[in-house]
Amino acid sequence: MEWVNAIVQGTLLGGLYALFAAGLSLIFGVMRLVNIAHGDLIVMAAYLGLTVVSVLGIHPLLALVLVVPLMAGFGYVLQRAVLNRTLGDDLLPPLLVTFGLSVILQNGLLEVYSADPQKINAGVLETASVSVAGLSLGVLPLLTFAVALAVIWGLQWVFYHTALGRAFRAVSDNQDIAQLMGLNRRHIFGLAMALALGVTAIAGILLGIRTSFDPSIGGGRLIFGFEAVIIGGLGNLWGTLAGGVILGVAQTIGAKIDPGWQLLAGHIAFLVILAIRPNGLFPRISA
Repeated sequence: MEWVNAIVQGTLLGGLYALFAAGLSLIFGVMRLVNIAHGDLIVMAAYLGLTVVSVLGIHPLLALVLVVPLMAGFGYVLQRAVLNRTLGDDLLPPLLVTFGLSVILQNGLLEVYSADPQKINAGVLETASVSVAGLSLGVLPLLTFAVALAVIWGLQWVFYHTALGRAFRAVSDNQDIAQLMGLNRRHIFGLAMALALGVTAIAGILLGIRTSFDPSIGGGRLIFGFEAVIIGGLGNLWGTLAGGVILGVAQTIGAKIDPGWQLLAGHIAFLVILAIRPNGLFPRISA
């Protein structure tokens, strides 16, 4: 049962990693943009959630009502004012700009909030658990996994059943033809970034409830997100969930063998899958 528990806990942890990765997958799928600042944007969302909870005294899950629109608005402005100017055939400019954005966000958060670890207090939600088939499962991990399923289903529905989704797919397939057909690709890219950062806001607050955070942890969240995206396959949102679960299970099994192997086991699983399937398990987009 201990090994079964490790696999179940890893699966639930994979829900959080899938939320880290969903925004990355969306941005790359629509714009072919690799956002180096994605991890720091997750941390920024966690700090925004902490600020809203502290100032208004509301529950962290209610804070999502404010933080999600704030992050979405920031994403739209960021894309229209900065990142759209870097897009083109050369992949280097967006990499350099988002790397610079990462440095700015880290140092900005450090100045405002200091380097002290912070945590969002969610009260009983943090410790509540339910017993299922002899296993004790935390309510927060279960909620996180359910949210990940709902978010990825919602993104899939938007992509394949709405006019906005058709616009996303059109500019992804061929920006120039989409522009000739009347689509404003800059506006569509802005909406894609807004949607991605809305998902990032959810990931940031759930991260802040689950564990402590500080301005320097963005790089680690970025790596987890990238690994989940690449394991699942570029452009496949359900594959991103599978990638997050595989990464989470590998980490919990590694920690079960030896506590020092937790992160290493996840990286090894990533490298093994990358060696066997360079395009990931369920790719829809060739890099």
